[in-house]
Amino acid sequence: MCGIAGFWHPNSQGRYDAPSALTRMTDAIVHRGPDDAGAWDNGAGLFLGHRRLSIVDLSAAGHQPMASANGRYVMVFNGEIYNFQALRKTLEAAAQGSIPWRGHSDTEVMLAAFEQWGIEQTLCKLVGMFALAVWDRDRETLTLARDRIGEKPLYYGFQNGALLFASELQAMEAHPGFHADISRDSLALLLKYAYVPAPHSIYQGIHKLPPGTWLELGRAALDSGTTGAPQRYWEVPNVAAGAQAHYGDNEAVDKLHELLRSTISDQMVADVPLGAFLSGGIDSSLIVSLMQSLSAQKVKTFTIGFDNPGYNEAEHAKAVARHLGTEHTELYVSGDDALNVVPKLPDIYGEPFADSSQIPTFLVSQMARQHVTVSLSGDAGDELFGGYNRYQYLPKVWHKLGRLPAPARKLAARLIEAAPPSRWDAIASGLSPVTPASLRVRLPGEKLHKLAGVMRHDSASQMYDHVVSQWQNAEDVVIGSRLPGLASLGDSDFAAWMMRQDTLTYLPDDILAKVDRAAMAVSLETRVPFLDHRIVEFASTLPMSLKIRNGNTKWILRELLYRYVPRELIERPKMGFGIPLHDWLRGPLRAWAEALLDPQRLAKEGYFVPGPIRSVWEKHLRGQGNYQQQLWPVLMFQAWLDRKSTF
Repeated sequence: MCGIAGFWHPNSQGRYDAPSALTRMTDAIVHRGPDDAGAWDNGAGLFLGHRRLSIVDLSAAGHQPMASANGRYVMVFNGEIYNFQALRKTLEAAAQGSIPWRGHSDTEVMLAAFEQWGIEQTLCKLVGMFALAVWDRDRETLTLARDRIGEKPLYYGFQNGALLFASELQAMEAHPGFHADISRDSLALLLKYAYVPAPHSIYQGIHKLPPGTWLELGRAALDSGTTGAPQRYWEVPNVAAGAQAHYGDNEAVDKLHELLRSTISDQMVADVPLGAFLSGGIDSSLIVSLMQSLSAQKVKTFTIGFDNPGYNEAEHAKAVARHLGTEHTELYVSGDDALNVVPKLPDIYGEPFADSSQIPTFLVSQMARQHVTVSLSGDAGDELFGGYNRYQYLPKVWHKLGRLPAPARKLAARLIEAAPPSRWDAIASGLSPVTPASLRVRLPGEKLHKLAGVMRHDSASQMYDHVVSQWQNAEDVVIGSRLPGLASLGDSDFAAWMMRQDTLTYLPDDILAKVDRAAMAVSLETRVPFLDHRIVEFASTLPMSLKIRNGNTKWILRELLYRYVPRELIERPKMGFGIPLHDWLRGPLRAWAEALLDPQRLAKEGYFVPGPIRSVWEKHLRGQGNYQQQLWPVLMFQAWLDRKSTF
């Protein structure tokens, strides 16, 4: 895991000191690679920079930028290629042992593969996570590429005649030619989803390279100042129901078992200490179970706990760790510990980002880094195997309510909203003793109000968009903004369509971005076994009955996990990885938030219409509902603006 940065500006001579500019860019992301730094230029305005976090081949033979053996390709690369040893053997066989290897890094293998197969074919053969920039001396082209699902970030765009690219926006901001304006459309997307989805960024003209794509740039692109559209070498499968594989229950579980064991075995290869995050939930418990079954040593596992029982899974994680026999480390953090992270968030994320679980994610990464350099996680199990509640209840709601006249649906919505969420919470609490555990949910009042919102819509895709949106009217709140249209459901199965949409958007742009930035802020590499593309493709072939069955989400994952962990240690309501942010905004964060949401400040800055934001803030303070999801994106943007004003 590393950081990359660079620029191509043939006419930069005399305008600024280009080598110093590259150094400033790589220094801005030193947290991504504290072990080594490297720079290279072609003598004609192309500069490649690298920061290294040494994981495999800790010697100088892994130094980047790195050139291929014949000198044609020069590359900077961020990530890990898990099948590089197998590729190396294939290359050696093709070359009859004549490749002059200098070390045993995956970077060197990738460069040899480019020589043998070319860039596009090599991308299709790689198993791993990566973002890279490679210069082809023969064709005088620069290629940017990103892994299939989007574990590793890569930004790019033109600024004042220079093509800039980097792992994080901070590196681009450090270039002397960077003067991009804030994109109001992207700001509206931030308020709507709590993140800025690819290919957008918070800046006009700066893009995120979409997952599973590559972009080739030549001198013509520089002359025109346009990059063209990225080309796709892989995409998330979209398998029609009739084309799904027909597995028996045990056969499917066995196949998943085989795939995960192979993937986790590959991802446990490292020349530095390695461990895993363990929440005690299904996904992380399964990853740790398989890790421990493959290891002769006790696997190091990490979790954090909170004093608030509604947000604490540490006891569950401890029970799973005890059963599996891992070397478990837990840290209970106070509200003050979590609150102390808030001022750091704009620097950690670089781009405004507003998933509040970013705070515990940073804390567990910080704690794990004291013991290991690499940590595996259970992310992506929900999106691939049907873990979110919306995959169950939205199809049911649409099936039942979609046939009702719109006036009847809207009347039912008004009746639900007549009582505040707190009242519904009290009703649910009173019914709790006679409610089966599988039907109990956290914050039922908030979820009922969400249900009321979706009942007003006229299509399944609109209903989904409502559920995943924080602000339903973001365009009305962000001055001068316009949002893109909705994705179309078409003839797809609604639940399968939602899972694919989440895998295309929410997973890379929220979940993976959250983990990458939080972990890399403390120089910790994270690996996500579920995102091996062979597992993603396998999951796409499974019928929904192997994912959601009899009200149980992630059925196939549960059945595999029960081979390692007793059912009673796992079966409990889904909790998530959250913090009591709604209470903090009324308490210890109130003064901080009040200053950021001051109506005079909002009016002066000119990005937001102050009225709707102040209305939501005042209702939250009065306890008329939990509006943290609407407020947090605004607050994260405002805090980011404060950071931006300092550079």
